[in-house]
Amino acid sequence: MIRVALLFGGRSSEHGISCATAAGVLSAIDRSRFEVVPIGITRDGAWTLQPDDPELFALRAELPEVADNGTRVRLPEVASSRALTLVSADGAESSLGDVDVFFPILHGRFGEDGTVQGQFELLELPYVGNGLLASALAMDKHMTKTVLEGAGIDVAPWVLLTSGRWEAQRELFERRIRALSLPVFVKPSRAGSSVGVTKVSDWVDLDAAVELAFAEDRTVLVEAAIVGREVECAVLEGRDGGATRVSVAGEIVVTGREFYDFEAKYLDPDAAQLICPAALQEGELHEMQRIAAQAFEAIGGAGLARVDFFFDGARFVVNEINTMPGFTPISMFPSCWQASGMSYPELITELIELGLAARR
Repeated sequence: MIRVALLFGGRSSEHGISCATAAGVLSAIDRSRFEVVPIGITRDGAWTLQPDDPELFALRAELPEVADNGTRVRLPEVASSRALTLVSADGAESSLGDVDVFFPILHGRFGEDGTVQGQFELLELPYVGNGLLASALAMDKHMTKTVLEGAGIDVAPWVLLTSGRWEAQRELFERRIRALSLPVFVKPSRAGSSVGVTKVSDWVDLDAAVELAFAEDRTVLVEAAIVGREVECAVLEGRDGGATRVSVAGEIVVTGREFYDFEAKYLDPDAAQLICPAALQEGELHEMQRIAAQAFEAIGGAGLARVDFFFDGARFVVNEINTMPGFTPISMFPSCWQASGMSYPELITELIELGLAARR
């Protein structure tokens, strides 16, 4: 039996989404092959042992949360060990035994951004998904765009702001931003699930949008809006050095909202349709898949990713690369693989096996 430490929750603004992802994995993982150790990270950063019960973390009217039950889970103290230690609420210590692989389904900062991956690397602990560099790159939208542009991949034009330079040189930056033309999107450089994102259709709203984005991160992007369909591909690392695998495409059709924001993604079931497979010509799909694989390889991807595009009928423009995409059974990443012939439980198994193989 392979022991999997499932890591979820975390300190980012996407804490609740990570918990919902955990519910999906807990409900579908192959129990004949895997024993799960559920480790929930509280919003304060405490690593706690949580019940192996998907119902506790299911997505409902309110987002789920990791409760601090007083327990603490300690990682090994040396790189030669894979033993976890449990500290109970009364301070008593006991062994949780060895784990074979960590499965960090953390979204956003302090988990998807290379920080946890670096911790695993220091202790030589096997883990699922992207490594430190790819995780850090993809979490930072400015760096992602810079790398992709260098690889010859189309991205939307953008202007990078830092809080100090925005205050000191506002006139200069406003000229650069206005050159993008309306509408523009204002985004924190390092946040996910559209947290802190605003679509600006009138320049009088720019300051408020920038302030909202700076509440999430020290760096902010102002990005030209691309008119086109929102389409996505799910990506898996190739097996045994083989070619990167890319799913069929999915499409997001937003109704009644300005864009696919946090509420549309998670709280309003009528705000958007997720269509998979998307209606694309065969040549269009092949081109999209080619670019998705190229983007994944450009950041040094491993394990999995979701590559998001705008398609204007003539070209595909990469919007973002998500190295730990939403992973509930109805999320786009597993939906695209299900439409490509891989079931949700099979996808979980595939990711764990990729993680084990990469770091033996």
